[in-house]
Amino acid sequence: MYSNKENVNILTSLLVAHGVTHAVVCPGSRNAPIVHNFNECPDMECYPITDERSAGFYALGMTQALGQSVAVCVTSGSALLNLAPAVAEAYYQHRPLVVISADRPQQWIDQLDGQTLPQPDALGRFVRKAVSLPEPCNDEQRWYCNRMVNEALLEKRAPVHINVPISEPLFEFTEETLPVERLIERRDAVLSNITLSHVCRMFMQAKQPMLIAGQPMNPHLDEAVYLVKDDDEYVPDFILYTGGSIVSKRVKHFLRKAKETWAVNETGEVNDTFMNLTQIIQGDSEVVADQIRFFLEQQPHPFVQKWAQLLKRVQQHAEDYAPAFSQMAAVKYFERHASNPIVHYANSSAIRLANIYARHAVFCNRGVNGIEGSLSTAAGFSCVADERVFCVTGDLSFFYDQNALWNQNLRGNFRILLLNNGKGGIFNMLHGLEQSPARDRLIAAQHTTTAEGICRQNQVAYRQAGDMDQMQKGIDWLLQTESEHPLLLEVLTDAEEDERVFKEYYHTL
Repeated sequence: MYSNKENVNILTSLLVAHGVTHAVVCPGSRNAPIVHNFNECPDMECYPITDERSAGFYALGMTQALGQSVAVCVTSGSALLNLAPAVAEAYYQHRPLVVISADRPQQWIDQLDGQTLPQPDALGRFVRKAVSLPEPCNDEQRWYCNRMVNEALLEKRAPVHINVPISEPLFEFTEETLPVERLIERRDAVLSNITLSHVCRMFMQAKQPMLIAGQPMNPHLDEAVYLVKDDDEYVPDFILYTGGSIVSKRVKHFLRKAKETWAVNETGEVNDTFMNLTQIIQGDSEVVADQIRFFLEQQPHPFVQKWAQLLKRVQQHAEDYAPAFSQMAAVKYFERHASNPIVHYANSSAIRLANIYARHAVFCNRGVNGIEGSLSTAAGFSCVADERVFCVTGDLSFFYDQNALWNQNLRGNFRILLLNNGKGGIFNMLHGLEQSPARDRLIAAQHTTTAEGICRQNQVAYRQAGDMDQMQKGIDWLLQTESEHPLLLEVLTDAEEDERVFKEYYHTL
């Protein structure tokens, strides 16, 4: 019988799945559930060593002899610190030592409770990866625990540290079997022809495969998912995921229904966006995507064609829908009249509108940034570019980052389309927030500011638009005018009308 601690059982199952079958174990009560599991598991072999300092070196010697990862398990408190000399040596020898430390619950650290000290990251730079597991109480925390263990055990070239908080009672051994845990694997180093062929074969043989690219663009995917989010016939069973962040929360929730995802990236890092990652392909994602497209040209896949038809239908709706004067109308007009532009979109509403209307790659600080820095990033781009560089931004992003215009570096190739509806309009789209009297003034930062004075003091040519005709003429001016100084068109819209138009677009799909 195994422990009833879920994090301990997830850890035990994944150690075996990753081929870690030898463990040096040290005495203690807090780590007893872990040691008990190792002893119960028929695939694990335990070697008891009382002195933790010596135990670390025992495990190091075993990695040298076996050429594979070996675990060393200690109890909470200073026991972990005794492993530091062996871990440091393993780091410089590039030996895959797996340090497993039991820990007290977080709330008891630094409270003068016995054997408690801050254990996460206690081994510092001498481990390649350090994780501290949750004590799961729901499916999302179980997924997180699984992911943390997988991330640590994927490192095969240096020590890693897995910290395991365990709450009392400690000694309940009631589980008959270990859970069958999702295993994440990584194909290392150079993308070989064999690996590339295997990836393409898996894609083409899947019943419902999907190739999806992250940032910069996923045109119309959000609208398509809006139409089919409750239809399992459109849920992929195999996702090949390349690129970076995905803007749409709806898309991410939908793709979490899929059976499995293989991710392709240059670094081999774990990006488990859809919560179903099983393979990481380390290599050039463009090479993989191009090869998949080549295969699909030679042998069209019914499921891919089904999605293509859906996306074509959504694209036709985007072309046919004629938004009233609004931020949506401004972005649609800009994208229809700009010829292969270089465009930086700010976060929130701006990038969501780009996902509807842009037919080209765009730039967006979508990795971790919020409203800060979009204008400065576009401005910096324009300083070293020969072509015209456009920035489409909302009002909060613009005013927050207005110092991007306060310098001597800008030239006439920098053009700004400022969408100003007097607040963070994205907050109008968040269901339930309308019930809060704090929404507009405190959360969405409602204001009456315009950019005219800022442009005047920074020698930026300025125009303002308050209706459809002025907006269209202003965008033509932005696109066509020769200038030695930057140009800015400020489109003043109503936040409620922006919300109505955006919702109408989806409701009429």
